[in-house]
Formats: sequence, C-alpha cells, structure tokens
Amino acid sequence: MREPSMLVRETAAEQLEERQSDWAYSKPVVILDVIWNFAFVAVAAGVLFLSRDENPEMPLRLWIIGYAFQCLLHMVCVCVEYKRRRRRQSMEYSPFNAGEDGVLSSGSGVESEQYVTFAQLEEDNGSNVAKHLESANTMFSFVWWITGFYWVSLGGQALARGSPQLYWLCIIFLAFDVFFVVFCVALACIIGIAVCCCLPCIIAILYAVADQEGASKEEIDQLSKFKFQKNGDNEKPAGDVQGPVGGIMIECGTDSPMEQVLSQDDAECCICLSAYEDGVELRELPCRHHFHCACVDKWLYINATCPLCKYNILKSSSQEEV
Repeated sequence: MREPSMLVRETAAEQLEERQSDWAYSKPVVILDVIWNFAFVAVAAGVLFLSRDENPEMPLRLWIIGYAFQCLLHMVCVCVEYKRRRRRQSMEYSPFNAGEDGVLSSGSGVESEQYVTFAQLEEDNGSNVAKHLESANTMFSFVWWITGFYWVSLGGQALARGSPQLYWLCIIFLAFDVFFVVFCVALACIIGIAVCCCLPCIIAILYAVADQEGASKEEIDQLSKFKFQKNGDNEKPAGDVQGPVGGIMIECGTDSPMEQVLSQDDAECCICLSAYEDGVELRELPCRHHFHCACVDKWLYINATCPLCKYNILKSSSQEEV
C-alpha cells in the first residue's frame, strides 16, 4: 500500500501535468507556436530561393525542405488539437435542449446525452489521429536531426566555403533544436525534483497561476477547523487508536467542541510532511482526512478535491444544501 505522502505527490503531479497541457494549448501559446514555426518555414523558403546558385556536396536542400515540412506538420497538429479542445469545452458548458417552458424532458435528455457521447467519440478519434501524427513527426524530427548533423559534419569547411547560406542555415536549425531539447530536459528535471522534495513549492506555483477552478474562500471556510494539542501526559484515552498517541484534534468555533485522538503516525501533514506542532490549526475534509490549514487551503483553491482520496468537497456541500 502506498504511503499518503506518495498519493499526494501523484495527485500534484497529475494536476501539474493537466495545467501544463492546458497552458500549452491556450490561445496565446498556440499563436506563438504557429508564428514561431511559420517563421522557420519562411526563413527556409527565403534561404532556398537566395541560395539557388549554390551546389553543396551534401543534400542540404533536401534536409532544409524536410525540416520545413516538420514545422508545417507540427502547426497542423497543434491547430487540430486546439480546435478539438475548444469544441469539447463548448460541448461541456453548453446547456441541453430545453422545452418551451425551459424544462428538460426525459426523452430530450437522453437524446442530448447520446448526441454529446457520439460527438465526443468523433472528437476522440480525431484527437488520436492528431496525436499519432505528432508522435510520428517527433520521431522523424529526431532521425532527421541526426541525418542533418551527419551531413553537416561530413561536409565540414567545404560546405561553409562552397554553400555558406545553406550551411549556416542548417547550423542554426540544428542549434535551435539542441537548445529546445536541453531546455525541456532541464525543466522536467526541476519539476521532478520539486515534486519529490518540495511539494509545497509546486502547490504554491499552481496556486499562483491557477484560475478560480477549485473551491472559493467561503466554501473552504465552511469546512471543519481543528486545533492540534499534543498529548504528552497520555491522560486522554486512545480509543481505537493503535500504537502511541500523537495528540488530539479539538474542533474550533463550537460551544461543544468535538475531539479526535490521532496516532503518532497520523499526526502529520501529508502535504508538507511536517509533524503537527502544538496549537497549529488543522482542516478536516468531509472524507475525514486532515491537513495543515495553510497547506490544504491553497490546494483546495486549485482543485476542490482531497489530495489523498480525491473526494470532491463541492459535491458534498451541494448534497448537504439539498
């Protein structure tokens, strides 16, 4: 069985990956990506035209054409995925067909649900094709980079003297690819280290860049708050707690506070991995999991689910209101 801290880290990694994907296909990033790749295509076409009198020993023109084709295919895949995400978002937030009085009948609800399901299947099929093309393009770009590096290295200074425009364009394209790969690998290493060693840092970053998709401050304040009290004298019975007692959670803001006895292993926050200090404020979710208020409040603002069991606190509050 996995430790609670590992479950929290897996959930944080999933949230980070999801937000990274949403950010990568946001409108500004997609526009910038398309402009960036279109600039490569335009530069390649311009240099190919200006260097029409050059006769390199190696097929540098073929390599540049292949590189430009990769950029074009990447732009097509990005645009297809962006449109698919936009259509899915519009389908998720679009209301069902209502009757004349604005009331949805059972038959229309079934038809609407079937229509959404069929449309989502079509969207998924189109997305799979785009993802396969993008994966194939990535593999082809890797092989094509090695091929271009081999041709440029084999030609050496002879290419630089005989075909300077084609030669230096290939050098620039190869250098940009190396820089991009090094940047992505370094970023992935930093994120991996942060998730393993500094989970509060990841939560703080997600909290800073998050849209209001989680719980609001009012909804978080409705959750039970406790104050932790260390049990050094062992006067409090442990009840069902097995092993040494770590302390007691005392409910705040009530005339008759409820008390919960925590074992020593359970008296720590699974987010920051710190043991509960005497007098610290804790937050208990409806699923009975508890954390530091400062830790879990930021998490709930990002995602209104328990970091351990993914219980939705908004669903629980809506059921209580009904």
